[in-house]
Amino acid sequence: MDLQLRGKKALVTGASQGIGRETAVVLAEEGCSLLLASRNAERLEEAAHAIRAAHGVPVETVAADLSVEAGRQRVVAAAGQLDLLVNNAGAIPSGSLQEIDNETWQRAWELKVFGYISLSRSLYAGLKARSGVIVNVIGSAGEAFPPDYIAGTTGNAALMAFTRALGKEAARDGMRVVGINPGPVSTPRREHKSRARAEREFGDAGRWREYDAALPYGRAALAREIAGAVAFLASPRSGYTNGTILTINGGA
Repeated sequence: MDLQLRGKKALVTGASQGIGRETAVVLAEEGCSLLLASRNAERLEEAAHAIRAAHGVPVETVAADLSVEAGRQRVVAAAGQLDLLVNNAGAIPSGSLQEIDNETWQRAWELKVFGYISLSRSLYAGLKARSGVIVNVIGSAGEAFPPDYIAGTTGNAALMAFTRALGKEAARDGMRVVGINPGPVSTPRREHKSRARAEREFGDAGRWREYDAALPYGRAALAREIAGAVAFLASPRSGYTNGTILTINGGA
């Protein structure tokens, strides 16, 4: 299926690995030109080089810390004319209310929650002029409310509300705002955390895959499965989808 994205320009944050990188690949396959943003300049350039070589589309990069406003505005300055904004950067640590102190909570929200909000605000007018789309990659904890991930579940719930509220404004402006709530996703970050947990609990980091056995289909989602949904929701093929959040968790 042609998603009718050829010639569009997309900004993808958190694009050096995981869901962000795979989203960039899928959008490049559909003919989008790209601006990739993350903190790690080396990984970002490696991703950009691989995408250019494989798909022949223009790919620019901007290394920036999206947890601070100066970094966000550096990305905004590099963006130019955009059709798609994929907010994806951010990782909020696990922990209960007593385990996550104020500084950790605030630092995590500055990157993910306020990063999404700030980029959306700063780029909104330009996206509006091109009937653009914002896709917020959030997380299913925002609807499941696990107490041992309290900073993440609260932040994700806030971004769900932000997505739905901004979608109402976007409809009046001829653009769209949608969200995706992934459940567990097979990424290097997830493997690293699972290995550390297996080492603590079993004394054997190699048993990390055992944690996936209880998941639907006995596995976590593939990053490409999330990326495919990002591309579809961003495309004219999904042109009447707005203010909606798609949960992708295998039916858990």
